[in-house]
Amino acid sequence: MAPWVRVVIVTHNPGARLAFCLAALAAQTDPDFEVVVIDNASTDGSAGLALPDPRFRRLAAGANLGFAAGVNLGARDAVPPWLASLNPDTVPAPDWLERLAAATRRHPAAAAFGSTQLREAAPDRLDGGGDCYSIFGLAWRGGFDRPAALAEADRAVFSPCAAAALYRRDAFAAAGGFAEDFFCYLEDVDLGFRLRQRGHAVIQVADARVIHAGSASSGRHSRFTLFHATRNGLWLMARCLPLPLLGLALPLYLLAQLALMGRTPEPGARLAGLAAGLAALPRLGPQRRAVRRANRLSLGATAALLVWDPRRVLRRDIVAVRG
Repeated sequence: MAPWVRVVIVTHNPGARLAFCLAALAAQTDPDFEVVVIDNASTDGSAGLALPDPRFRRLAAGANLGFAAGVNLGARDAVPPWLASLNPDTVPAPDWLERLAAATRRHPAAAAFGSTQLREAAPDRLDGGGDCYSIFGLAWRGGFDRPAALAEADRAVFSPCAAAALYRRDAFAAAGGFAEDFFCYLEDVDLGFRLRQRGHAVIQVADARVIHAGSASSGRHSRFTLFHATRNGLWLMARCLPLPLLGLALPLYLLAQLALMGRTPEPGARLAGLAAGLAALPRLGPQRRAVRRANRLSLGATAALLVWDPRRVLRRDIVAVRG
């Protein structure tokens, strides 16, 4: 059988976790897939790890391109009609791909699908049940650290988390793939937003499950993570939000980041991210115009995708959206 999906795994010093991820893929109940491992100039020896079988191949990027550009590189010559992104710190369930394939048949209008992510340290708790986005410019993995039983049915969500996501290849290519300037963090929310603006549905698949360590390479609260997440949050708003919503969201985002600085171990990283994000806003004009030209959503429909209740943001709720 020809592969129906290409799985792209972007690595940069993934350590021993990569072997577990590849072994779990090799054991999938649906064997009709291919895997491209993009090595972003790893120095931990993982680039020499033996691949499980001929369905797997490795591509050396030659430099650390980041996650966004790495996935785009892995997708560039793809022939299968679907693309999956998978983090090297995940372990997909044996029927992960089988469940995703079944979801594409249940939801033929959808162009992107997310997986139920379970915490590595507590597999009965969610690592994420679909990405959410708010008028405050803050995004989160819905249901983080809530009981896994909450992810009991498929639901429409704002965006899939790219740690374990599936995209229709033609929709991915038409949208331009991931925004490479982001390097990593929030590029999946940005792409999910753009797919929705193009009229596509996005579905979170309850029974497609992976174990996810989360920020295994960079650290959840490291300077690297906080800088890129803060900077990219500004860029996401500037690229994708309609002007009336952007005028409301931008000051709310700045206030939210100032509040968060007192709650994180590296407040200077957030401040540096804000400075870098603001400094680069003028050059995002062409990107914003391209995104807005492709938009098919009304202002009201766009606003309805966003979370407006700050309590839901603080709780990191799972949030279903329309369509």
